[in-house]
Amino acid sequence: ITPPTTAVTEIPTTTTGVTSPAITSTETPTTTIEITTPATTTLTEAPTTTAEITTPTTTKLTETPTTTAATTTTIVSTTTTAITTTTVTTATTAATPTPTVKRIMSLTIDQTFDLELTDPNTAKFKELKSIFEEIIEDSYKDVSGYKKNSATVTRFRSGSVIADFIIETTSDQIDLAPANKKLITNLNNNGYTVKSIARSVENGLYSGGKIYPETEVRLNCQPEQGFNQIIWTKDRKIIDKSEYVLDDAQRTLTIKSAKPADSGTYACSTTVNSVPYIIWQKITVQPYPNIQKYDYVVLCDSRTVTVQCCAESSYSLKWSTDSADCPGTGTGYISCKYEINANSCPATKPVQFKCQLSLEELSVFSYSSKTIQITTSTDNNPDCNDSTFGPGKMHDVRYAPCPEGMAGNKTGTCKTRGGGAWSVVDNCVLRVIQNLKQQAEHLEPLEIPQFVANLSTIAVSNADNITNSAATVLTIVDLLKTIASLSQTVALNQTTMEGFLKTLETIGSNDTTWNTLNSNDATKNASSELLKSVESIGGRLLNQSLEIKTPSIQLKKNNFTNSFNGTLGQNLTTQIEIPGVEKSESTFITIIVFEALDNILPVRNATNNDSSQADVVINGNVAAVILNNTVQNISLTFDLTQTSLGNPQCVFWNFSLLDGIGGWDTTGCKVKPVVHQIGKFKCECDHTTSFSILMSPFFVNIPALAYITYIGVGISMGSLILCLIIEGIIWKTMTRNDTSYMRHVSIVNIALSLLIANICFIIGAAIVKEGGKTPVGPCSTATFFIHFFYLALFFWMLLSALLLLYRTVMVFSGMSKCKMMAIAFTVGYGTPLLIAVITVAVTTGGGGYIQEENACWLNWNKTKALLAFVIPALTIVAVNLVVLAVVLYKMLRRGVGAATQPDEKHALVVIARCVAILTPFFGLTWGFGIGTMVTSALGVHIVFALLNSLQGFFILVFGTLLDSKIREALAGKLSVVTRSSNRTRSTSAGPSSSSGLAFLQRLRRRNGYNISDNSGFTASSSSNNSDTFIT
Repeated sequence: ITPPTTAVTEIPTTTTGVTSPAITSTETPTTTIEITTPATTTLTEAPTTTAEITTPTTTKLTETPTTTAATTTTIVSTTTTAITTTTVTTATTAATPTPTVKRIMSLTIDQTFDLELTDPNTAKFKELKSIFEEIIEDSYKDVSGYKKNSATVTRFRSGSVIADFIIETTSDQIDLAPANKKLITNLNNNGYTVKSIARSVENGLYSGGKIYPETEVRLNCQPEQGFNQIIWTKDRKIIDKSEYVLDDAQRTLTIKSAKPADSGTYACSTTVNSVPYIIWQKITVQPYPNIQKYDYVVLCDSRTVTVQCCAESSYSLKWSTDSADCPGTGTGYISCKYEINANSCPATKPVQFKCQLSLEELSVFSYSSKTIQITTSTDNNPDCNDSTFGPGKMHDVRYAPCPEGMAGNKTGTCKTRGGGAWSVVDNCVLRVIQNLKQQAEHLEPLEIPQFVANLSTIAVSNADNITNSAATVLTIVDLLKTIASLSQTVALNQTTMEGFLKTLETIGSNDTTWNTLNSNDATKNASSELLKSVESIGGRLLNQSLEIKTPSIQLKKNNFTNSFNGTLGQNLTTQIEIPGVEKSESTFITIIVFEALDNILPVRNATNNDSSQADVVINGNVAAVILNNTVQNISLTFDLTQTSLGNPQCVFWNFSLLDGIGGWDTTGCKVKPVVHQIGKFKCECDHTTSFSILMSPFFVNIPALAYITYIGVGISMGSLILCLIIEGIIWKTMTRNDTSYMRHVSIVNIALSLLIANICFIIGAAIVKEGGKTPVGPCSTATFFIHFFYLALFFWMLLSALLLLYRTVMVFSGMSKCKMMAIAFTVGYGTPLLIAVITVAVTTGGGGYIQEENACWLNWNKTKALLAFVIPALTIVAVNLVVLAVVLYKMLRRGVGAATQPDEKHALVVIARCVAILTPFFGLTWGFGIGTMVTSALGVHIVFALLNSLQGFFILVFGTLLDSKIREALAGKLSVVTRSSNRTRSTSAGPSSSSGLAFLQRLRRRNGYNISDNSGFTASSSSNNSDTFIT
């Protein structure tokens, strides 16, 4: 239908779109189009044509091969500048859009997690994201129903490397198993070993609100159709079914009475269409409200008492009574005012107020309310009295609430008589900091950046209130420790580190507060824990060059290849120089220079635990140097704060000093003045492993001690090998009777145990990088074998001593060789094995079996596991010393002074020679271990290391080479001497002995007994094949 002046023009082969503010026209000979204005209209046309027609709102056309559209006649006027349209429209059927199903998947790669993958802005993240997306796209592109180019990697998580990605399909019933297999193959071909692929659904178990303690919680697992058996886990561990209730289908897990300890990441796992399917959610159970109520005691006079009630910040509180002076509700804190009348209070009973949680559903639980009581006192002569705790008697202990804005309490103890003041311990923490502490209990590593930003902002804006409260400072130290611990699995950027340092700077600005903390036995380790947290988090920065400056702290991170030289500091400068690193590779170094850390760190050391020594100060910057490589030497040049002070010392903070409290240590560092520069001193430090750690809880870092250790152990190992070779050559010749046999069995096992123990010691020392953390697996293995074989050494030395005592005291009694061998090997190896295994079983669970750093050896600070070696070793040394005294006493009683042979006239000389021979076999030099247990004095450690690292050499010299019988047997085997001289020596070997052992042999002959060539003893006055019987 058209106006009379208008002609209809048809375009035979083209589609024309004309746009005006309100008019749109399109026409083709084969396509029917419905146009509706001004609203958005969907147009449907034949399979081969798509057109978009725009009015003030967009009109979209969707092609569909089976839909018939209404007929539309478009009239175009003959005037080219104006267009009018009349439309006749009939009903049409709208097209159904193609559905889109998003599948969230995760794949786990068997690869060490790079912390840079937690930050989407790093090159590492972008590179791996691009690689994975390309491989995923190639693996799924041929799947029917897969929407091409929809693969998107959303994040990487730790736990090997977990990549979460999304793909889009047209149906949720598509079988992805073949494509997943192809994905695994493609990733493997590109060098990425796949551990698993699974569909991952986050937050699909629980949709309720907050979970409160002791309430019932139901987690519902609703996988897609076709699922198999369901397995429930909490924090990646299969749940203990005795602690939860599961329905028959395993689809609903019920926590009957939830507790904060039930918080964690829950997951139900199954398979759908042969693909693993995981639904997981982080569940948080609120902490108990911990309603803090205080009973008030006040004098009977007219006054207003403000009653307070506090709880965790996640709870709303209210009073059970409505009053103008008792407001309705409050979050975490409410107060109420009560007027006391002096005229009526003596006859008035205690007044009670009920503080309860606002949530009615929690009223059934015992923790939902507390009753507060006000008691008036008529005692006019109290021992203690003030407005906070009221009147009290001697030894009374009272608790009072903190001021508004603070959480915790104050504790008052009445310690004086006659109207004195209460002794107060202030445990009040700034409430906003206490709230952060509650959040930190469930903090996830990926939440650290925002948490640190909040903490830093609060700390800076409340600096005065924080620094004047020791309890608040201590709470922030705990928060920084938590952050540092969690940061070990994430990468920290510059902004987060800057917030951490600003917080540190804030709490370190008041030296009075830190003097209080450092002088209190309960809190004196706070400064050490804070410094440890700084060093720990400093090593988690992204490997990129950066610099951070605050008013008193400067941090700089750079990389270098061979050597490093840099100067940091603002008011005072500190120059750090590293001449070289162990591995010639790119090394990242993080340096943090503190100009005000002297407020925090006390001046205590190994010899003086006093944190407030008036004559000792930190006279310069404190520098923390963190590297990912090993250095042998480092040089630091400091500007002095006070140039008038003398006797400078270079020190480092030893975290294990003073039973883990921490203190300054000079070990391994020496001070040098800087030539031609006044007010500067250079410190040169190095760190090495020493032999003395075997018995000492102190870690002594002196190069000379290390050289003594390794050279001595090397000589000892060579000597022991030679000793065993000699024993093998002369074995048959020297073991013709039981006593001789047992003596040489002892020698062989002492030498073998010491040799293996020394080898394990060298391996253990090589495992740990200088000054680095001990790797748990390799170090635990090395420590076990070091412990076992050194204990075996001591027990065989004990057996050697007992054998000597047995033959000295019980001359005419005998024990069969089989029985002696059974006892020897049971005691020599069975007992050490039992001790070593028990030590592992008792200490491993708490991570206290080995030392945390510096060396592979038994732990001292946490579990005192070192005592499992020290106590048996020193006990055996004591027993052997007693045996030696008994033997020497027997010698003196048998008339040493009456000896007639020239070499027997000087009894003391012979005894001294015997002591020298017996000492390495009895392990008497290990007695110096007592000194290493109680002091870090260098002299004691050097003597201990020198004597005991050379024990194998002493065994070879005194036990083998100086024994004439062994020399003769060895010469006979090697045909060094003539046959006649061999016969002469075999019939009369006594006078040729030069070791002092033969003296004991001749002494026995004069007293009428000797060891027969057969078993047992005889009363014969001579024996052609006698042998010495001591070791």
